Amino acid sequence: MEANPRSIGRLPAAFLTPGSSSFIDFLADHSPELIPGNRRLPEGIVEAPHGTTIVAATFPGGVVLAGDRRATMGNMIAQRDIEKVFPADEYSAVGIAGTAGLAVEMVKLFQLELEHFEKVEGATLSLEGKANRLSTMIRSNLGMAMQGLAVVPLFAGWDEGKEKGRIFSYDVTGGRSEEHGYAATGSGSIFARGSMKKLYRDDLTEQQATTLVIQALYDAADDDSATGGPDLARRIFPIVTVITEEGFRRLTEAESAELARSITERRLEQPDGPRAALL
Repeated sequence: MEANPRSIGRLPAAFLTPGSSSFIDFLADHSPELIPGNRRLPEGIVEAPHGTTIVAATFPGGVVLAGDRRATMGNMIAQRDIEKVFPADEYSAVGIAGTAGLAVEMVKLFQLELEHFEKVEGATLSLEGKANRLSTMIRSNLGMAMQGLAVVPLFAGWDEGKEKGRIFSYDVTGGRSEEHGYAATGSGSIFARGSMKKLYRDDLTEQQATTLVIQALYDAADDDSATGGPDLARRIFPIVTVITEEGFRRLTEAESAELARSITERRLEQPDGPRAALL
């Protein structure tokens, strides 16, 4: 019996039938083992590289999302040049803190989720909708988080309806909070947030906002050993992204290097960084 030529190289009918606009739901029905939160792990504590500090700040024309480049495993530096900030789609981005491998997988799955929704529905999700989808994905990873493999991202983007940049933070259970002005997550977040708290203003320009986040990462690295500062010798600098009504843009290595070098030079004169006015 000859095979039907029309069936050769074709996916099963179930894969071609229109269904949910959620790629995660589709994956859960057909290949649930591919969802990061469904992986089976050995008993006990699992050691894995962890990403550290992510920061974000809004300005009147959009939002800046940035991250340092260090990954740690216990008290060791696992990687010096890891990338922790990724575009989610044209108008949003995710910065990852927590278990690096799972976080990168989650970001890739999130990118597919947004792309799948747009193809099925013929429209993009609102920024709030994107933030909610990411919340669901983090919640599905709770079992892993209980074994020490938590993923705690920072999500930022341009809200086309409200015409402004917005920032969303999460906890390990998927709880979502909108942050106003600035936010930080990861091991150095306390120090980064304190730095931004004293320097942030509502009328920052894009250039000032990018300078602010690098200053905050520098302060985080100054007090948190898991956060990496600008590495002038190896030419490793923070990843800085800007999202405006024109879309997502990542600063070039030259742009990031120039900002980091100028801040480092100023720190030779003022090791603790810029001073905020008392009144």
